[in-house]
Amino acid sequence: MEAMNDDLADLNSRIDRTNELLQRMLAEVAKTPSTHAIFVDAGYLYAAAGRLVAGTEDRRAFDLDAEGLIDALIDRARTIFADSRLLRVYWYDGARRRIHTAEQQTIAELPDVKVRLGNLNANNQQKGVDSLIRSDLESLARHRAISDAALLGGDEDLVSAVEAAQGYGARVHLWGIEAPEGRNQAEPLLWEVDSQRTFDLDFFKPYVSRRTGPTYEPATGRPAREDVRFVGAQIAAKWLSERGRDSLVELLPGHPYLPGSVDQDLLVEAEGLLQYSLRGQADLRRALRDGFWAHLQGHY
Repeated sequence: MEAMNDDLADLNSRIDRTNELLQRMLAEVAKTPSTHAIFVDAGYLYAAAGRLVAGTEDRRAFDLDAEGLIDALIDRARTIFADSRLLRVYWYDGARRRIHTAEQQTIAELPDVKVRLGNLNANNQQKGVDSLIRSDLESLARHRAISDAALLGGDEDLVSAVEAAQGYGARVHLWGIEAPEGRNQAEPLLWEVDSQRTFDLDFFKPYVSRRTGPTYEPATGRPAREDVRFVGAQIAAKWLSERGRDSLVELLPGHPYLPGSVDQDLLVEAEGLLQYSLRGQADLRRALRDGFWAHLQGHY
């Protein structure tokens, strides 16, 4: 009987130690911030946004301000995943022999953006993009690098990617683009995800425009980065005088990103002052934002 009591006491002691370890693990998990990532199927984006805004899926017929749109998606994710930090944006596209185009290279140079390329066949169809999305989603979920994934896409082949990520505990949120008629996302994909939301015409309008020639005819050529930075500071001074310090306090936590509406207003006003289009000019866009932020932070 005494031996049995000793064994029971030893068992209880082990259970207590195990419970203590579990409590410590749970406490550490609770302190670990949530992390999200955004996965963009560029083929779906160009086709759906082009049809919605420009009335065509032909990439040659319209311009996409990818940098502005990516910033808008990051800003929206910050609102949706309020207690989470961004890991990065994954941008999936096709290219012949997987060699970056000039536009893809510009996107790849953006902060917090990773461009992943599948192949582009003779019919301009993407090959291998879905498998890249699955590989990244599964790997990030398996290693607990993300807790939430925002997936902008619509292909049924993405179902396996969603299931793989969910199998490791990540939540997958499907983002879509409003379709003028019917749907542009596969129903099986809608069934599998944890949540779904659709972005409308107003969201994409600032970033998609039909190609009708340059908006501005630059008289003095491409402006220098310092000139663009100065213009950013000018606009920030005007912004601060109109809105006051309270608005500044609300803006600062998002640094280095600007809310989509503020960023778009900054771009339009800067182009008017410079008489030069900054669309697709990633280095000048960054200089503009740098000047804007530098002025605001100097008054905080």
